Amino acid sequence: MTMTYANPTRRQLLTMIGQVAGAGAMYQAMTSMGFAAESGYRGTPELQGPRQGRRVLILGAGIAGMAAAYEMQRVGYEVKILEYQDRSGGRCLTLRGGDRYTEMGGHEIACDFQGDSYLNAGPWRLPVHHRAVFDYCRRLGVQLHPFIIKNNSAFLHSASAFDGQPQRIGDVEKDMRGHVSELLSKALNQGSLDEAVTLEDREKLLEGLKGWGVLNSRYAYRASDATGGVRGWDIPPGGGLMPEARPSQPTDLSALLQSGLWQQLFGFNSYSFEPPMFEPAGGMDAITDAFAREVEDVIQLNARVTRIAQGDDAVTITYEDGGRGGTVREETADWCICTIPLSVLAQIEVDCSDAMRKASAAVPYASAFKVGLEFRRRFWEQDDGILGGVSYTDLPLVQIAYPNYGFLSDGPAVLQAAYDTATGGRSFTYSWSSMTPQERIDAALALGRQIHPQYDAEFLSGTSWVWHRVDWSLGCYGQWTQDLRDQHYETLCKIDNRLVLAGEHCSHIPAWLEGSLLSALDAIKRLDQRENA
Repeated sequence: MTMTYANPTRRQLLTMIGQVAGAGAMYQAMTSMGFAAESGYRGTPELQGPRQGRRVLILGAGIAGMAAAYEMQRVGYEVKILEYQDRSGGRCLTLRGGDRYTEMGGHEIACDFQGDSYLNAGPWRLPVHHRAVFDYCRRLGVQLHPFIIKNNSAFLHSASAFDGQPQRIGDVEKDMRGHVSELLSKALNQGSLDEAVTLEDREKLLEGLKGWGVLNSRYAYRASDATGGVRGWDIPPGGGLMPEARPSQPTDLSALLQSGLWQQLFGFNSYSFEPPMFEPAGGMDAITDAFAREVEDVIQLNARVTRIAQGDDAVTITYEDGGRGGTVREETADWCICTIPLSVLAQIEVDCSDAMRKASAAVPYASAFKVGLEFRRRFWEQDDGILGGVSYTDLPLVQIAYPNYGFLSDGPAVLQAAYDTATGGRSFTYSWSSMTPQERIDAALALGRQIHPQYDAEFLSGTSWVWHRVDWSLGCYGQWTQDLRDQHYETLCKIDNRLVLAGEHCSHIPAWLEGSLLSALDAIKRLDQRENA
């Protein structure tokens, strides 16, 4: 493969920085070029409050709806939340032992995990630059601990490479870095890049490549004590009369390239996944539970909205009251904040502008699935030395994520044994969605044993979740394209008479709690300004 980047474009430069140096370096370069900015969160909006008694109906008790209620209540608005489910939290859902849900098609999702193990069916990690989430966690007393996104001891796996044997992330990454450093140093020494770098820069770059790629005096990447200190050892240094240390052997460049494993490394280069990441202690629903404690007195559960009617001075919501046998009831208010997913909202009768109606029906929702498997012991730690992190594979499992709590403990523990979203060029989500819950568990076991042979001997129980079979969501998150944003985004977010939408779909950070929070805070700020205009 020939790379002619003598005068690279900005896109080529950013791509090279991101793939070689990582997301953090790429982000810093983007910031210096004016292409990126930090989170728009600068604290909660300063609301004026209603000039006189004003009532706001909020549809949906997910994080956007509850955050809106929390802030509006504090400045004097009368607030009520109508929630379709028998629980608050929305897609911030954590499955634990004893949970039972019925998915579309009538199959029961059962979770029989023991102890404090759990599976986050929706969000499961927090980027450190999602400032709104962290601020509310601080204010509401939600305890966070580090989430290990990248662990060099975890695996990259291809069923068709290296006889199906998984390879350590650190080995693949360091070998690619070493081989690329060797190739680049050869190109420099042969004068192939004379037009791209000055003589002085060439000498500095060669010196840097020797250390960065752990090259020998001939600028070759070969096993040595130096590479052992970076890549690791086949026989590690010991004490006393233990065997003499022997460095591990780098993998041949051609084998790495043919395997495709090096491309799996790019999954760690996203700015969203830049370490450190965090998660709430005990499950992601700790965040929405904290909000619920603040606004639980204004939440009505089991309220299925069937119509949103608007007039010049008020909005009327029609809903079925599940707590009263499905009795049809109405609630009237001055304003309505709707956080219902667009995939569901498009099927509800809504009095709104034609532009709003088209916008709410235009955005498809991504599919996503997860399978959690419980095992008798933490064999990934005890046998494989993997404490936290994520393994990637080209099998339909896509990812295996290891728990970041209970390290080195005895007894049962849960792996997130399969996870994918239908957002890339290749997706397995619809295949998993078509399976029964038991078939998903069976498939995760059958595929996962190719990476962890201990599965069969240690398996206890399993559970799963597929978002396209959830009637209150009908998908995982809004799947925007730039063309869709150009056509519909502004319309979707504007106040339409007495109605304003909020949620991750009304943000430039879809699928993340941060997007939901920022959209809610922006919506209530604009509504408050309209109220006080």
